[in-house]
Amino acid sequence: MSEPEAHDGYLDPDSVAWKVIGHPVSIVGGLRALIIQALHPLAMAGVAQHSDYKHRAVERLRRTAYYVTATVFGDRATADAAAARVRRIHRSIRGIDPVTGRAYSADDPDTQLWVHCVEWHSFLAVYRAYVGGLSPEDEDRYIAEGVRVAPLVGLPAEMVPRTVAEQRAYFAAVRPQLCISEPAREAIEFVLNPPLTRELLPYQVPVRLVARAALATVPRDLRRLAGIDRPRIVDATTVAAGRPAFAMSTLPVLREALSIALGPETRAVTLAAREELDAAA
Repeated sequence: MSEPEAHDGYLDPDSVAWKVIGHPVSIVGGLRALIIQALHPLAMAGVAQHSDYKHRAVERLRRTAYYVTATVFGDRATADAAAARVRRIHRSIRGIDPVTGRAYSADDPDTQLWVHCVEWHSFLAVYRAYVGGLSPEDEDRYIAEGVRVAPLVGLPAEMVPRTVAEQRAYFAAVRPQLCISEPAREAIEFVLNPPLTRELLPYQVPVRLVARAALATVPRDLRRLAGIDRPRIVDATTVAAGRPAFAMSTLPVLREALSIALGPETRAVTLAAREELDAAA
């Protein structure tokens, strides 16, 4: 019997990222990232002035999900094509932030670093809260793996934290820049309480449940900043209820179900990754 071909991707099946981002709880991390990313004024200005997320929320979520899936689980050709698509979109996203008066651009490395770090850390934060079982060494390895995919959209690798401690220091350094603006408030409210539109109506219950699970993992000082804090007992109850729910779920079945909801491109990459894992088992 011939050996299976080696995975030609930026990350391979043995990576911690495949374990963390491949778990169904990663959808919770995705919503957590959206909540926190909105607090950076330059990142939020780009979304507010150039995104139609209020009218095409599912399509935008699918685009983001596909980029993450392609770069983490796809081969290099798939990842490079997905990244090239993002870079093309980024070229037109620029303007003046009305909150700070500063110019912003989606190509700006500092803004890209914020988006990457919040997203990458959010997947880890929700995995830690609802699944657990990673050693400090595995968590550092996971953060370092993010350095392999961050440059695909033009972010210099040397800027990206490589350990949990480095990432924690980065968040502390950027914290004074964060603020809650009206566009940020609207974006966070949209995530937590999606409107009853025809597009979003079928997803109301699962999205609201996932959003509450995400909110429970957002740092309390950021929730206070955003005006969305709640009693600790609510967070504890949410996490306690979420752990067995995710533990009872089988990874392949839920991953496939999520990939169907997130679109055919994401589904294709996800199923290919499943086949690789099955072949290596």
